[in-house]
Amino acid sequence: MTPSPAVCREKFLFAVFLVCVPALCFAQADRDSPLRARQVMEALAAAYPGRVEKAEFWDGDWTVVMQGVRYYYCGARLLPEELRGRAADYSPQPFYNYAAQLPDWKTPTDEEAERFRTLTDNRSRNPPRRSPHFFDALWQARTYAEAQKRIKSIVFLGFSVNAHETIHGELASVEKQIREDAKNDTGVRAWVNGIRAVGSWNWRAVADIPSRSYHAYGVAIDIRPQSVRGKQVYWLWTAGHKREWWNTPYSARLHPPDKVIKAFESRGFIWGGKWLFFDTMHFEYRPEIFTLNGIDIR
Repeated sequence: MTPSPAVCREKFLFAVFLVCVPALCFAQADRDSPLRARQVMEALAAAYPGRVEKAEFWDGDWTVVMQGVRYYYCGARLLPEELRGRAADYSPQPFYNYAAQLPDWKTPTDEEAERFRTLTDNRSRNPPRRSPHFFDALWQARTYAEAQKRIKSIVFLGFSVNAHETIHGELASVEKQIREDAKNDTGVRAWVNGIRAVGSWNWRAVADIPSRSYHAYGVAIDIRPQSVRGKQVYWLWTAGHKREWWNTPYSARLHPPDKVIKAFESRGFIWGGKWLFFDTMHFEYRPEIFTLNGIDIR
């Protein structure tokens, strides 16, 4: 199963790189601003109606209420009240820039390359540790046993996939659109026929950092091809033989057809190919990210 990469880390603050890479975190000042706090919490309330009850300013911070528990923004850490005083123990959750269209590739400058090199080194030495409390409660998956109760099997593009029961409808809509596109698009049809495996639920942390993976909730999906045709699909695998893994142009990466990406995005799934720490086989359900980036997905 393809590991899911961590999208961002606390020091991942170089918004200037948007000219050459598709998705980066917001700057520290933006992340900690009252406006950003309000945007994130209201986006969460809008993205998960019926589960997140409301977003409101409370006791000096923006909050959301879910199942009677109030979660505070706390610099994007999303902490329950009893952990507010320990905010420094946790890294921020990734609420990042996400491009509606994949930007044109530009070779990183020497300055950018040095910063990317530093990011990679810092990631190994000081991996982010994010609080799982909000998303554990959102997906009712605080433990393996609790998560397992929410996982149900669904047939997706001919493969039996164990995924969180609440996203089955979204996956069915994605499949319907992909199969419709495959009727008249040879590229989409070839991609479907070339799938080797599809996986979702896997109770684990993100590869190489001690933070909960979205696979642990069953709301991320990896679609592995039968052959990568000599191309790159996952930054960590690329880094194993190429130190400057970030300097891998799109032409050297294996991307799904654009219509496949759009089918997923139209139902609230972000694509890992738009991350700096790229994972082109990976999609995960994060509808709030589209709201935060002003992208109309329906």
